[in-house]
Amino acid sequence: MADIKSIKPHMSVVGSDNVPIGRVDHLEGDNAIKLTRDRSGQHHFIPAGWVSSIDDKVHLNRSCNEAMSEWRDRASLL
Repeated sequence: MADIKSIKPHMSVVGSDNVPIGRVDHLEGDNAIKLTRDRSGQHHFIPAGWVSSIDDKVHLNRSCNEAMSEWRDRASLL
């Protein structure tokens, strides 16, 4: 797993297929990433364990569709 402490607000988050899924709002502790609101005004959370690498973007170890079908609306559900 990449060092999630290097993740900064507003970084783009992309799936393993390089399709964007959103932008980082902030880190929720050491185990979750809160994404900025989507078009419907909803925040989503993804586990930090999904992060495969970090450069100018946060790269996940699953595709955009997989991530979007598995993300949660609350960090406590991860």
